[in-house]
Amino acid sequence: MLKKQLVFVLLTVVLMCSCVTRKQLAYFQPVTSESAAVINKSMKPQPEPRVKINDALVITVSALDPEAVLPYNLPNVSYATPTSENIPTTQTYQYYTVDANGDISFPVLGKLHVVGLSQSEVIEMILEKLRGQLVDPIVSMRFLNAKVTVLGEVKNPGTYLLNNGGMTLLEALGAAGDLTQYGNRRNVLVTRENNGKLEFARLNLCSDEVFASPYFYLQQNDVVYVEPNQARTTSNQSISLWLSLVGTLSSATTVVVSVLSATGNL
Repeated sequence: MLKKQLVFVLLTVVLMCSCVTRKQLAYFQPVTSESAAVINKSMKPQPEPRVKINDALVITVSALDPEAVLPYNLPNVSYATPTSENIPTTQTYQYYTVDANGDISFPVLGKLHVVGLSQSEVIEMILEKLRGQLVDPIVSMRFLNAKVTVLGEVKNPGTYLLNNGGMTLLEALGAAGDLTQYGNRRNVLVTRENNGKLEFARLNLCSDEVFASPYFYLQQNDVVYVEPNQARTTSNQSISLWLSLVGTLSSATTVVVSVLSATGNL
């Protein structure tokens, strides 16, 4: 009986050490209807994503005369399994890769310097060059490789495509299935490459100040890392120790019980 009681007490202590309180799990605790107006004033509109080196850009030129725009577009590529005669082919768009100098090689127009430009600025630059060559040209552009990576204490860590080139921190965490109960909501790390240098920002999801951060709106290739909270750290460090202690005390209790039984004192 004494042995079982000791084991029960030790297991209870382990569970208490690994508990996470409701306050640790709640987001945006200071947010109220009164503070919403202040938050809206401090929030900035989501910026347009800007072209970076190694970005993959899908750019399409169209006009009233389809034949006239053919030289200004990369050819479509079709793929099919060599042994499958009846399976339809799949068309994929070719894309432009921004080189180390920030340029792309555009058909007919030559090299275009696009790094640092927004989507609308790239479109306007190409349109300006085409207006003397085509009648009523239309240019569309999208980022092919715009993505963010979410790591750490989330349910589904991985890489996720940006929606229309933009995504908020909350949308990225939502795509990753939200934080686990062991995710540290007060110290989420965002890593960003800017002009060849890494930037780091730590955001507190329990505070309304996160909405005013320039890192609330993610950019292509950002990395979000959710570190473990104290409950996870304590749990990982102490479980093996407590299990070892339980085994030792259990053995000691068995010896004591045996001795007391043999002497008739139990």
